[in-house]
Amino acid sequence: MNGTTNSSDSRPPKAKTVAPLRMVWRAASQYPGTVALGVLALVITAAATLAIPAGFKLVIDRGFAEGGDPADIGRWFRYLLGIVVVLAIGTAMRFYFVSMLGERVVADIRLAVHRNLLRLSPGFYEENSPREISSRMTSDTTQIELVVGSVVSVALRNILMAIGGTAYLFYLAPQLTLYLLLGIPVVIAPILLFGRRLQAVSRHSQDRIADVGAMVTEVLSAMKIVQGFNQERRESERFASGVERAFETARQRIIIRAAMTSIIIGLIFGAITLIMWRGALGVSAGEITGGTIAAFVITSGLVAGAFGTLTEVYGDLLRGAGAASRLSELMEEKPTIAAPAKPQALPLPPRGSLSFRNVTFRYPTRLDAVALKDFTLEVEPGETVAIVGPSGAGKSTIFQLAERFYDPQAGTIRLDGVPLTSADPADIRQRMAYVPQDGVLFSANARDNLRYGNWDASDEAIMEAARAANAERFLTELPDGLDTFLGENGTRLSGGQQQRIAIARALLRDAPILLLDEATSALDAESERLVQEALDRLMASRTTLVIAHRLATVRAADRIVVMDEGRIVEQGTHAELTAGSGLYARLASLQFDDVEI
Repeated sequence: MNGTTNSSDSRPPKAKTVAPLRMVWRAASQYPGTVALGVLALVITAAATLAIPAGFKLVIDRGFAEGGDPADIGRWFRYLLGIVVVLAIGTAMRFYFVSMLGERVVADIRLAVHRNLLRLSPGFYEENSPREISSRMTSDTTQIELVVGSVVSVALRNILMAIGGTAYLFYLAPQLTLYLLLGIPVVIAPILLFGRRLQAVSRHSQDRIADVGAMVTEVLSAMKIVQGFNQERRESERFASGVERAFETARQRIIIRAAMTSIIIGLIFGAITLIMWRGALGVSAGEITGGTIAAFVITSGLVAGAFGTLTEVYGDLLRGAGAASRLSELMEEKPTIAAPAKPQALPLPPRGSLSFRNVTFRYPTRLDAVALKDFTLEVEPGETVAIVGPSGAGKSTIFQLAERFYDPQAGTIRLDGVPLTSADPADIRQRMAYVPQDGVLFSANARDNLRYGNWDASDEAIMEAARAANAERFLTELPDGLDTFLGENGTRLSGGQQQRIAIARALLRDAPILLLDEATSALDAESERLVQEALDRLMASRTTLVIAHRLATVRAADRIVVMDEGRIVEQGTHAELTAGSGLYARLASLQFDDVEI
């Protein structure tokens, strides 16, 4: 589905039938007991509903018959009340089992889709909007819940009603029923005519709703920027435009559905009226009884109502099929980065060596721009290598490739002598601890954010890592200590506090390779000094790659690699590079100016 969720003009293939609902059936079939009980309840309610006309036939023909016993009237009405009780109990059973099945199926589909999304590489989320994917997980699953929990049961019930009612009509008056059935092709034709158009518009409507949901998420998550730049009015107008597009598409769907329903109901009830006219003549001629014609009228109404409901339900099923097809695409998407069939084990104990040899890489969404070009770098175990250079030089790309979030188009990358493409990506990442430039936290408490690097860590180990990252003091001052909820994305902490938790999280992982992307950039001078001291001690026994924008933080590195336009332009120690006249010396002169270096 690459490239299909990032814009409104590039959509997944449209479902032409209800076939995509097979995915829903596969999920429902995992619960045969619930399905069986739901179907049983449907059969009971359909049979009880069809028994009502038979009850009225008995009341009229036997209870009101000339010379009949008045006591029989009460008997047949008690019969009707019994049918009503059965209908009420069956309806409650149907609602319970079908609704429970709908909730369970939706939960399972959400889990399956989310499980697959976690397998996909970051490149997938560059080409496909996470916000629209999130909208699919909510709006589309809600549509499927409606299909399973309501639409399917209504459809099955009305199918049973239509079939059973038609059989009973044949029993009551075969000739009249034959006239009724001759009109069925006339009714089916509009269903086929309008149905395909309705399905296409329904799918389009679902896409517009997803756009609105994605827009809301985008604006609310960037509210400080929106308000800081006084763009509230523009965002309101943009949202209003999206809502109007969704409304206009929904209006088209409603018009088509209203026209289809109107035509079909008119045809059905028109046919029934004509047949009833013929039946009334039969009663007056003594060909059939009054109870028979009454039962025929009531049953014909039920059958007509069943067919009319089926025309409406068909539109809902098509909408559900559209939603199912969109979710199926997410569920069936294959990860571009995956473990080989027989992954090669990384050597034990880990050494921490990292090798880039003649690597050329372009991001999938920017194939015209080379991020790394013929890049070669050998990082020895225990070595600290600083990577510097202007923005866009390819520094962060090295980290992305090292963790095998992407594969290069050319060249090889090795971890402890093993090509990354031969190893399990999970094993590769297990040997690395990454600290991003901006501390990324989750909407959870402090403990869970810290132990994200090592979920089984004890509170003692957590606090030791926090102490090393200079985070212990503010963590102990939180209202509930480690149990304090940090807000959505950690917004209850300052930027520096968020970064120190991210550093502690990486330290707690205790990996042989550290990847530090300007890890101290969000700290004040005192905190930076303390954290840098802790990092220096930890880096002494680990292989460390440091991306640095402030050169003062990497002067003690074993080696400094200077990059520009995806290439290494020079490398050496701080002293060697500042003594020259290359890019590093120019960057150093800009940052340090007249300060002695």
